[in-house]
Amino acid sequence: MHAIDIVTSAALFLAALLYSSVGHGGASGYLAVMALTGIAPAEMRFAALTLNVVVAAIATFRFYRAGSFSHALFWPVALTSIPMAFVGGAIVLPMHLFKPLLGIVLLYAGWRSFSTAPAAGSVALRPVKWTVLAPLGAVLGLLSGLTGVGGGIFLSPILIFFRWAPTKTVSGVAAAFILVNSIAGLAGQLTTKYAIPSSLPVWIAVVVVGGYIGATLGSKRLGNPMIQRLLALVLVIAGFKMLFT
Repeated sequence: MHAIDIVTSAALFLAALLYSSVGHGGASGYLAVMALTGIAPAEMRFAALTLNVVVAAIATFRFYRAGSFSHALFWPVALTSIPMAFVGGAIVLPMHLFKPLLGIVLLYAGWRSFSTAPAAGSVALRPVKWTVLAPLGAVLGLLSGLTGVGGGIFLSPILIFFRWAPTKTVSGVAAAFILVNSIAGLAGQLTTKYAIPSSLPVWIAVVVVGGYIGATLGSKRLGNPMIQRLLALVLVIAGFKMLFT
Protein backbone atom coordinates (compact mmCIF):
# COMPACT_ATOMS: atom_id res chain seq x y z
CA MET A 1 0.00 0.00 0.00
CA HIS A 2 1.34 3.41 -0.98
CA ALA A 3 1.65 6.31 1.45
CA ILE A 4 -1.19 8.20 -0.24
CA ASP A 5 -3.47 5.20 0.25
CA ILE A 6 -2.67 5.13 3.97
CA VAL A 7 -3.29 8.87 4.27
CA THR A 8 -6.60 8.59 2.40
CA SER A 9 -7.79 5.67 4.53
CA ALA A 10 -6.81 7.42 7.78
CA ALA A 11 -8.60 10.60 6.75
CA LEU A 12 -11.73 8.66 5.77
CA PHE A 13 -11.65 6.90 9.15
CA LEU A 14 -11.52 10.24 10.99
CA ALA A 15 -14.30 11.69 8.84
CA ALA A 16 -16.52 8.68 9.52
CA LEU A 17 -15.85 8.90 13.26
CA LEU A 18 -16.63 12.63 13.46
CA TYR A 19 -19.72 12.63 11.24
CA SER A 20 -21.28 9.47 12.70
CA SER A 21 -20.99 10.86 16.23
CA VAL A 22 -23.66 13.42 15.28
CA GLY A 23 -25.73 11.03 13.15
CA HIS A 24 -24.34 12.02 9.75
CA GLY A 25 -23.02 9.77 6.99
CA GLY A 26 -20.09 12.00 6.07
CA ALA A 27 -20.42 12.31 2.28
CA SER A 28 -19.16 15.89 2.21
CA GLY A 29 -16.15 14.86 4.29
CA TYR A 30 -15.37 11.88 2.05
CA LEU A 31 -15.61 14.03 -1.07
CA ALA A 32 -13.22 16.56 0.47
CA VAL A 33 -10.73 13.82 1.39
CA MET A 34 -10.86 12.24 -2.06
CA ALA A 35 -10.47 15.61 -3.77
CA LEU A 36 -7.42 16.43 -1.67
CA THR A 37 -5.78 13.03 -2.24
CA GLY A 38 -6.25 13.04 -6.01
CA ILE A 39 -9.03 10.49 -6.52
CA ALA A 40 -10.48 10.70 -10.04
CA PRO A 41 -13.69 12.80 -10.14
CA ALA A 42 -15.49 10.00 -11.99
CA GLU A 43 -14.92 7.71 -9.00
CA MET A 44 -15.65 10.15 -6.19
CA ARG A 45 -19.44 10.40 -6.26
CA PHE A 46 -20.12 6.66 -6.35
CA ALA A 47 -17.55 6.00 -3.61
CA ALA A 48 -18.85 8.81 -1.39
CA LEU A 49 -22.44 7.61 -1.68
CA THR A 50 -21.41 4.03 -0.92
CA LEU A 51 -19.47 5.07 2.19
CA ASN A 52 -22.36 7.33 3.18
CA VAL A 53 -24.82 4.42 3.08
CA VAL A 54 -22.51 2.25 5.20
CA VAL A 55 -21.87 4.85 7.92
CA ALA A 56 -25.45 6.16 7.97
CA ALA A 57 -26.71 2.58 8.42
CA ILE A 58 -24.40 2.09 11.41
CA ALA A 59 -25.39 5.44 12.93
CA THR A 60 -29.09 4.72 12.41
CA PHE A 61 -28.74 1.35 14.16
CA ARG A 62 -26.77 2.71 17.12
CA PHE A 63 -28.99 5.76 17.75
CA TYR A 64 -32.17 3.73 17.25
CA ARG A 65 -31.00 1.08 19.71
CA ALA A 66 -30.21 3.83 22.21
CA GLY A 67 -33.79 5.12 21.96
CA SER A 68 -32.70 8.31 20.16
CA PHE A 69 -35.22 8.26 17.34
CA SER A 70 -38.67 9.59 16.46
CA HIS A 71 -40.91 7.92 13.88
CA ALA A 72 -43.21 10.96 13.96
CA LEU A 73 -40.35 13.22 12.84
CA PHE A 74 -38.69 10.81 10.42
CA TRP A 75 -41.44 9.47 8.16
CA PRO A 76 -43.00 12.78 7.02
CA VAL A 77 -39.62 14.21 5.94
CA ALA A 78 -38.30 10.94 4.49
CA LEU A 79 -41.27 10.05 2.30
CA THR A 80 -41.30 13.43 0.57
CA SER A 81 -37.52 13.90 0.34
CA ILE A 82 -36.74 10.74 -1.65
CA PRO A 83 -38.63 11.62 -4.87
CA MET A 84 -37.53 15.27 -4.68
CA ALA A 85 -33.90 14.19 -4.42
CA PHE A 86 -34.32 12.56 -7.84
CA VAL A 87 -35.83 15.80 -9.18
CA GLY A 88 -32.97 17.86 -7.74
CA GLY A 89 -30.41 15.57 -9.31
CA ALA A 90 -31.87 16.31 -12.75
CA ILE A 91 -31.69 20.11 -12.36
CA VAL A 92 -28.53 22.07 -13.12
CA LEU A 93 -28.17 25.38 -11.27
CA PRO A 94 -25.31 27.91 -11.55
CA MET A 95 -23.15 26.52 -8.74
CA HIS A 96 -20.96 29.65 -8.69
CA LEU A 97 -23.97 31.41 -7.16
CA PHE A 98 -25.66 28.61 -5.24
CA LYS A 99 -22.64 27.12 -3.44
CA PRO A 100 -21.51 30.38 -1.74
CA LEU A 101 -25.08 30.98 -0.53
CA LEU A 102 -25.31 27.44 0.81
CA GLY A 103 -21.90 27.80 2.46
CA ILE A 104 -23.03 30.92 4.32
CA VAL A 105 -26.20 29.16 5.48
CA LEU A 106 -24.21 26.19 6.79
CA LEU A 107 -21.72 28.45 8.58
CA TYR A 108 -24.60 30.31 10.25
CA ALA A 109 -26.19 27.01 11.27
CA GLY A 110 -22.85 25.89 12.70
CA TRP A 111 -22.52 29.10 14.71
CA ARG A 112 -26.07 28.72 16.03
CA SER A 113 -25.44 25.09 16.97
CA PHE A 114 -22.25 25.99 18.83
CA SER A 115 -23.66 29.07 20.58
CA THR A 116 -26.73 27.21 21.87
CA ALA A 117 -24.81 24.08 22.93
CA PRO A 118 -24.52 25.03 26.64
CA ALA A 119 -28.32 25.00 26.90
CA ALA A 120 -28.79 21.76 24.97
CA GLY A 121 -31.21 19.48 26.77
CA SER A 122 -32.51 22.23 29.05
CA VAL A 123 -34.76 24.10 26.60
CA ALA A 124 -38.46 23.37 26.21
CA LEU A 125 -39.33 21.40 23.08
CA ARG A 126 -42.03 22.48 20.65
CA PRO A 127 -44.51 20.14 18.94
CA VAL A 128 -44.52 20.05 15.15
CA LYS A 129 -47.16 18.71 12.75
CA TRP A 130 -46.59 16.43 9.78
CA THR A 131 -48.08 19.13 7.57
CA VAL A 132 -44.96 21.17 8.33
CA LEU A 133 -42.50 18.27 8.15
CA ALA A 134 -43.69 16.89 4.80
CA PRO A 135 -43.03 20.09 2.79
CA LEU A 136 -39.75 20.50 4.68
CA GLY A 137 -38.68 17.02 3.59
CA ALA A 138 -39.48 17.86 -0.03
CA VAL A 139 -37.37 21.02 0.10
CA LEU A 140 -34.46 19.24 1.78
CA GLY A 141 -34.64 16.38 -0.70
CA LEU A 142 -34.47 18.88 -3.55
CA LEU A 143 -31.49 20.64 -1.93
CA SER A 144 -29.80 17.30 -1.41
CA GLY A 145 -30.21 16.40 -5.07
CA LEU A 146 -29.09 19.82 -6.28
CA THR A 147 -25.92 20.02 -4.19
CA GLY A 148 -24.86 16.42 -3.64
CA VAL A 149 -24.56 17.16 0.10
CA GLY A 150 -26.25 14.75 2.50
CA GLY A 151 -29.72 15.93 3.51
CA GLY A 152 -28.91 15.52 7.18
CA ILE A 153 -26.58 18.52 7.02
CA PHE A 154 -29.72 20.63 6.45
CA LEU A 155 -32.15 18.68 8.63
CA SER A 156 -30.14 18.62 11.89
CA PRO A 157 -29.76 22.39 12.41
CA ILE A 158 -33.43 22.98 11.51
CA LEU A 159 -34.69 20.44 14.07
CA ILE A 160 -32.38 21.90 16.72
CA PHE A 161 -33.09 25.55 15.86
CA PHE A 162 -36.88 25.11 16.15
CA ARG A 163 -36.48 22.80 19.17
CA TRP A 164 -38.56 20.03 17.60
CA ALA A 165 -36.56 17.23 19.25
CA PRO A 166 -33.77 16.56 21.77
CA THR A 167 -30.26 16.68 20.31
CA LYS A 168 -29.67 12.93 20.36
CA THR A 169 -33.05 12.27 18.76
CA VAL A 170 -32.09 14.77 16.05
CA SER A 171 -28.95 12.74 15.39
CA GLY A 172 -30.93 9.49 15.11
CA VAL A 173 -33.51 10.99 12.75
CA ALA A 174 -30.78 12.63 10.63
CA ALA A 175 -28.92 9.32 10.32
CA ALA A 176 -32.00 7.50 9.02
CA PHE A 177 -32.85 10.43 6.75
CA ILE A 178 -29.37 10.33 5.22
CA LEU A 179 -29.56 6.55 4.86
CA VAL A 180 -32.75 6.45 2.79
CA ASN A 181 -31.72 9.38 0.60
CA SER A 182 -28.24 7.98 0.03
CA ILE A 183 -29.68 4.61 -1.00
CA ALA A 184 -31.97 6.42 -3.46
CA GLY A 185 -29.03 8.41 -4.81
CA LEU A 186 -26.89 5.31 -5.14
CA ALA A 187 -29.69 3.51 -6.97
CA GLY A 188 -29.81 6.42 -9.39
CA GLN A 189 -26.05 6.20 -9.89
CA LEU A 190 -26.33 2.53 -10.84
CA THR A 191 -28.51 3.50 -13.81
CA THR A 192 -25.77 5.75 -15.23
CA LYS A 193 -22.10 5.39 -16.13
CA TYR A 194 -19.99 5.19 -12.98
CA ALA A 195 -16.52 4.13 -11.87
CA ILE A 196 -15.54 2.19 -8.76
CA PRO A 197 -12.18 2.96 -7.09
CA SER A 198 -10.00 -0.11 -6.59
CA SER A 199 -9.48 0.90 -2.94
CA LEU A 200 -13.21 1.02 -2.16
CA PRO A 201 -13.28 -2.29 -0.17
CA VAL A 202 -10.50 -0.93 2.09
CA TRP A 203 -12.30 2.36 2.51
CA ILE A 204 -15.51 0.56 3.44
CA ALA A 205 -13.63 -1.37 6.12
CA VAL A 206 -12.08 1.73 7.68
CA VAL A 207 -15.34 3.74 7.72
CA VAL A 208 -17.15 0.78 9.30
CA VAL A 209 -14.72 0.97 12.21
CA GLY A 210 -14.75 4.77 12.38
CA GLY A 211 -18.52 4.92 11.98
CA TYR A 212 -19.13 2.35 14.70
CA ILE A 213 -16.85 4.13 17.18
CA GLY A 214 -18.33 7.54 16.41
CA ALA A 215 -21.96 6.40 16.50
CA THR A 216 -21.38 4.52 19.76
CA LEU A 217 -19.84 7.59 21.39
CA GLY A 218 -22.59 9.85 20.08
CA SER A 219 -25.51 7.61 21.02
CA LYS A 220 -24.28 6.36 24.39
CA ARG A 221 -21.57 8.47 25.97
CA LEU A 222 -21.44 12.00 24.62
CA GLY A 223 -23.75 14.50 26.31
CA ASN A 224 -26.05 16.78 24.31
CA PRO A 225 -23.80 19.89 24.53
CA MET A 226 -20.80 17.94 23.20
CA ILE A 227 -22.86 16.43 20.36
CA GLN A 228 -24.12 19.90 19.43
CA ARG A 229 -20.55 21.28 19.39
CA LEU A 230 -19.44 18.40 17.17
CA LEU A 231 -22.40 19.10 14.90
CA ALA A 232 -21.29 22.73 14.73
CA LEU A 233 -17.82 21.60 13.65
CA VAL A 234 -19.32 19.37 10.94
CA LEU A 235 -21.49 22.23 9.67
CA VAL A 236 -18.56 24.66 9.59
CA ILE A 237 -16.42 22.16 7.65
CA ALA A 238 -19.23 21.65 5.16
CA GLY A 239 -19.80 25.40 4.90
CA PHE A 240 -16.16 26.15 4.11
CA LYS A 241 -16.21 23.27 1.62
CA MET A 242 -19.11 24.93 -0.21
CA LEU A 243 -17.39 28.35 -0.18
CA PHE A 244 -13.92 27.32 -1.26
CA THR A 245 -14.26 24.21 -3.45
